[in-house]
Amino acid sequence: MFQTILINPFLNILVYFYNTIAFQDLGLAIIFLTLFIRIVLFPFFYSGEKNRILLQKLQPELKKIQDNHKNDKEKQAQAMMELYKEHDVNPFSGILILFIQLPILIALYRVFLSGLTPEIFDHLYSFVSKPEILNTSLLGLINLTEKNILVVGLAAVVQYIQGQLALPKVKKGQELSSPEKIGRQMVFFSPIITIVILVNFPSAVGLYWLVTGIFSVGQQIYINKMLNIQEEKKIHHLK
Repeated sequence: MFQTILINPFLNILVYFYNTIAFQDLGLAIIFLTLFIRIVLFPFFYSGEKNRILLQKLQPELKKIQDNHKNDKEKQAQAMMELYKEHDVNPFSGILILFIQLPILIALYRVFLSGLTPEIFDHLYSFVSKPEILNTSLLGLINLTEKNILVVGLAAVVQYIQGQLALPKVKKGQELSSPEKIGRQMVFFSPIITIVILVNFPSAVGLYWLVTGIFSVGQQIYINKMLNIQEEKKIHHLK
């Protein structure tokens, strides 16, 4: 079922892009497939990331609620839900994104890690032509079936940039909660984890990760801009 619902569609879209707009360049086909997936899922990612940033900004108020109602869990939960409602925040949106993203990641890795051998083309739909020759490079510069430290390094750098953009600004003298401190530490650990994961994979996987990261950076800049506009409107309205 997993093969039929996810792996086969991604494989067919990849090969279709390879035969058409990617000019029979596997690297370009992976880039187009990655962008296609991120554009389709953009509303989910946007909602999830927006809620995550708002939750970070609400940490001081959430801590205050926890302190004020530490002996009454029911009132504490009620006050927290009222705060979420007031700021239009869904605290469970991150779980939804995880459930959406994880199967897609597994399916894409299965496609890329297969090396796109001739056997895998048996899963092509009747209207998708089987490539006569598979050019497994990116613009003739990187062999995507082999490991490439440059792709891994770039993916890690982009991961770090995206993490920095996602961090809320800290006011002077503001005391950070434990979750906030962990979140800031993860900005430095995430690139290391990226390197550890990707260094043993063919660079096709690293390319997907890199393009996803670049798209996430652009998405993060857009989300930050939209949230700033909303804050300015709220301040203006209060005045």
